[in-house]
Amino acid sequence: MNTANSLKIALAQLNPIVGDIKGNIDKARNARTQAESLGADLVMLPELFVAGYPTEDLVLKPAFQEACRDALEAFAAETAAGGPAVLIGVPWVENGKLHNAVALLENGRIAELRYKVDLPNYGVFDEKRVFVAGPEPSPVIFKGARIGIPICEDVWTPNVVRPLFEKGSDFLLVPNGSPYWRNKIGTRYDIARDRIEETNLPLAYLNMVGGQDELVFDGASFVMNADAEVVCQLPAFEEAVVLTEWKKGPKGWFCAPAAFTGVEEGDKADYAACVLGFRDYVGKNRFPGVVLGMSGGIDSALCATIAVDALGADKVLAVMLPYRYTSRDSLNDAEQCAANLGARYETIPIGGAVDSANESLKELFAGRKPDVAEENIQARMRGLLLMAISNKFGIMLMTTGNKSEVSVGYATLYGDMNGGFNPIKDLYKTEVYRIAALRNTWKPQGAKGPDGVVIPPNILTKAPTAELRENQKDQDSLPPYDVLDDILEKLVEEEMRIKDIVAAGHDVATVKKVERLLNIAEYKRRQAAPGVKVTHRNFGRDRRYPIVNYFRDEGK
Repeated sequence: MNTANSLKIALAQLNPIVGDIKGNIDKARNARTQAESLGADLVMLPELFVAGYPTEDLVLKPAFQEACRDALEAFAAETAAGGPAVLIGVPWVENGKLHNAVALLENGRIAELRYKVDLPNYGVFDEKRVFVAGPEPSPVIFKGARIGIPICEDVWTPNVVRPLFEKGSDFLLVPNGSPYWRNKIGTRYDIARDRIEETNLPLAYLNMVGGQDELVFDGASFVMNADAEVVCQLPAFEEAVVLTEWKKGPKGWFCAPAAFTGVEEGDKADYAACVLGFRDYVGKNRFPGVVLGMSGGIDSALCATIAVDALGADKVLAVMLPYRYTSRDSLNDAEQCAANLGARYETIPIGGAVDSANESLKELFAGRKPDVAEENIQARMRGLLLMAISNKFGIMLMTTGNKSEVSVGYATLYGDMNGGFNPIKDLYKTEVYRIAALRNTWKPQGAKGPDGVVIPPNILTKAPTAELRENQKDQDSLPPYDVLDDILEKLVEEEMRIKDIVAAGHDVATVKKVERLLNIAEYKRRQAAPGVKVTHRNFGRDRRYPIVNYFRDEGK
């Protein structure tokens, strides 16, 4: 066997679609062609790329498993004519067991298969539900180099990487389907450094990119040498095919410095994730555009901006639905925001419809004072009309509620909660304000919206209100948002005890009120639209609470 002293490996950070086996193979084929033009010996693609990720229970269908296998075998046959070998993720059945696998395609065949060992089963992951863990892996020998291929979670502990080191691996290629959440890039760097410190092996960490339901895969792939120096960094939130050159030196294999792109962090990364997640949800579901209710408030303004940045202004319809409590400020701000973005803007008064509904209920409601029931008629009438527009034109209705509102149920079922997807579902109200101000000074790479101030300054400074009654303000019913959001983060993300939240400086009555609202709103959240995950613990796959739930933390 010839032993190579250098290898050229193309990292294909691409955006698959779950279930689009042909489309995903076409993407892999195009990446292979591009890699060949770069002189690559091998092109590497992300985890489960043939199927898309996460496949959830779709991967349990025998017909789907067979279609993935057939497509992979046909693609493998294409390597008989020369060109780069391919390392690609695929669901694979062997001896009646379904594995999360990676395949090496070379010389017209599937030359090697390796199976994921450490199946994650926490947070957004349910891999033990669908896959069987593989055996302890051995390195793959490619052109004389011994390559360890731990798959995603396999590098998060020493359990898989150490045996690969002990079996003589020269370096590690790590295919990933690692979803974004805040500060995740730094966490990945730390994990890579830990494995390098234990093994002294360089590694390439290849992550997929794109939105899949509520998850966003941010890419941000990298290569780290045995001295823990990052020598190649791919961009975040966009596709890329980058060539890396690996060489064998006196101290072992290393990767020569390659392309290096800075990645967004903090609020910029959160916003970029919201844009990508929204773009892919709309695009992959083949909606020609979107509609949203434009209230003149901060949430709808940021959602409209995300929609325009994701899709372009020509695909966004903003609709103001005023009633008697809608202020002149709200009318002006909504219109100005739509104009700044270049989106189509329409006004549909709801007075007649709301008054008609109230008249229909007049006899039944006789003797009872107007309350939240009448307020919610306004929200539900808006939801009804927006859904009618969605149905008539085949465009998706956006939901615009932030995480603070979703947490405490400050939203109306079948009203402002109507819609197919919510790009700010995992952003607290204080974060919405901060990110909206940021967007007025910056926009992410590839955003289709205009530069400069798009959200009118008045929207950023006026008191938030649902405008469902005269002079209503959010703070009439809720604590100030800086207080509310801090309590919610401690309850939701950190699962802190009430007594510990109080010890951190919060009023005990306020904390108990917020916890009560959080618990009783679970039934609403079960019926809410999906939305982009940006925090460590979102409402959805991360947090699964019972609707019927009598437990309350008494704060003792």
